[in-house]
Amino acid sequence: MGTDRSDGGLGPEIWVRGPVDAPSELYSWVGAHGGAGTSTLAGVFGGHDSGREWPVPPAPGAVLLVARTHAAGLAAALRTLQMFRNGEPPAGLTLNAVVLVADSAGRLPRALVQQVRRLEPLITVHRVPWVPAWRLGDFTGTPPRETTPLARALGGGDGGTR
Repeated sequence: MGTDRSDGGLGPEIWVRGPVDAPSELYSWVGAHGGAGTSTLAGVFGGHDSGREWPVPPAPGAVLLVARTHAAGLAAALRTLQMFRNGEPPAGLTLNAVVLVADSAGRLPRALVQQVRRLEPLITVHRVPWVPAWRLGDFTGTPPRETTPLARALGGGDGGTR
């Protein structure tokens, strides 16, 4: 049934409360170096994949910095973190966390653990383990339980995707 409109015609009356188009991307994945894993993380958890570029509007300005856990990746993360501390990235960007993606299966060598510990007092650090299926491009499974804190930070509850 329609209701009378002021122009004399009949039509549906719709009342909308709240945002009509909620943004589907709340954060941008930015790689501290090539091959960091931004595309994989965007495929698994959602968000905007910025690659190695700073996000520009309409991409979200909330940045999740991604690096691999090898020596070069950790050094790149530390350099990029320092850039944020110096105010070098474009205005409107905020660094929310560093996401370290395992560069191989197994435990980190002691020297790399020490480099991770240099980052942890400076910013929230999330660790993502080696996931063989992701290497093959298969993002359909449930993310590993080690990613639960990251999923919660992204608003995904207990590790749910997208």
